[in-house]
Amino acid sequence: MKLHDVKVYPSKANLKREDQLAWKIAGVAADKVAVQKDVAEMIINRIIDNASVAIASVNRRSVTSARDMALGHPLKTGATVFGMAATKRVSPEWAAWANGTAVRELDMHDTFLAADYSHPGDNIPPILAVAQTMEKNGRDLIRGIATGYEIQIDLVRSICLHEHKIDHIAHLCPAQAAGIGTLLGLKQDVIYQAVQQALHVSFTTRQSRKGEISSWKAYAPAHAGKLAVEAVDRVRRGEGAPSPIYEGEDSVIAWMLDGPDAHYEVPLPEAGEPKRAIMDSYTKEHSAEYQSQALIDLAFRMRDQIKDMEKIEKIIIHTSHHTHYVIGTGANDPQKMDPKASRETLDHSIMYIFAVALQDGKWHHVDSYAPKRAGRPDTVRLWHKIETREDAEWTRRYRATDPNELAFGARIEIILKDGSKVIDEMAVANAHPNGAKPFSRPDYINKFQIMTDGLISTRESNRFLAAVQDLAKLPAGELHQLNVAMPAGTVLVGKPGIF
Repeated sequence: MKLHDVKVYPSKANLKREDQLAWKIAGVAADKVAVQKDVAEMIINRIIDNASVAIASVNRRSVTSARDMALGHPLKTGATVFGMAATKRVSPEWAAWANGTAVRELDMHDTFLAADYSHPGDNIPPILAVAQTMEKNGRDLIRGIATGYEIQIDLVRSICLHEHKIDHIAHLCPAQAAGIGTLLGLKQDVIYQAVQQALHVSFTTRQSRKGEISSWKAYAPAHAGKLAVEAVDRVRRGEGAPSPIYEGEDSVIAWMLDGPDAHYEVPLPEAGEPKRAIMDSYTKEHSAEYQSQALIDLAFRMRDQIKDMEKIEKIIIHTSHHTHYVIGTGANDPQKMDPKASRETLDHSIMYIFAVALQDGKWHHVDSYAPKRAGRPDTVRLWHKIETREDAEWTRRYRATDPNELAFGARIEIILKDGSKVIDEMAVANAHPNGAKPFSRPDYINKFQIMTDGLISTRESNRFLAAVQDLAKLPAGELHQLNVAMPAGTVLVGKPGIF
């Protein structure tokens, strides 16, 4: 990996494109370096993971709306839509929209956390949609996805968006465009323009994850995917982009991030260096914000030491800056303590999540968020006894660059009414690569089977799992096999719109 200095330049400096971050990103995308075997296998795992959560969410309102919008844009040679028969094809940017929403809805696919946050599995829907439309083969798709993961994760390692209240799709959209560029074998100068266009149109604020969190939390990455497909389409036709998009004096860095005095060091693979960033990411066993994964596992472990939940006086969660201020009491969001809050808000409330996990000893992507479950009086009482506190050591470990130091957990103090305490801590979730039970191929398959149980036929399940595990051998025009279809008549139709 090579570190690239990124800072703001005045227009009169006339910064050469070879010195611009977007050009260097495009160079990584255009590099035809082979994808290593373990990376290709992990890409298959993440395609399975995405399909798991997409089918489980297929009839939720936001997913239904997104799918209906997509179906309003049919294209005979286009891309497939989760839940529909593979013969039902739509324009790729709309497939990216529909499938990206389905993948993101349950907040249960993969994650990477560093200077900023990301769900790099969001790269897969738009890259796959274009691959299906352009009749690419399995190896092409693997190369495109490897690039998408690499670029997003490298940006997340080095450029913080959230401290400026910018949503993380600003790193996602250029990564998706770069991945599509790799997939299509585009030249560096074309990918360069696509990356800049994608970045320019994808800067949005984090209000989507604050206060009354709505379905836009699921739509945002899908919207980025749609924008990325459209950006690549435009630049293939010869159109350009604002430049230099990162370093210009009126650029995103100058006005929306660290400002004119900004300085970042962005790591990118050197020419001929394999793209391995996906191996640093991790998926979710539980349907909730990633910082809650270890705390759910910790709640399961601690509950056996609590004989009567009503005897709990207070629970203090000592954790990182991010967990405290984004999903903890440090956010100062009253909605995070409201039993009538939306599912999207509840999965960003560690107080709610820890209370339910402690009481139930299990976590379910539907049942744990049901209004009846959230409104249970004993749960509300326990929930409101929980507070979070930032701990410098957990913040340090959250931001660590050493994979063995990196941690997303907490130390929990459960204080009982008699003054006694139950204390325990966990650094990473069980499913994390450094956890007690790291996820491997059988775990991804098991997750798929659990999440799709009762929703698809055994035959369809077996067909998909066989096809995806043979991804590298899928010939051109056969990537529709990566779609998962529901039985006829089981896919819901939502309210009418315009399309």
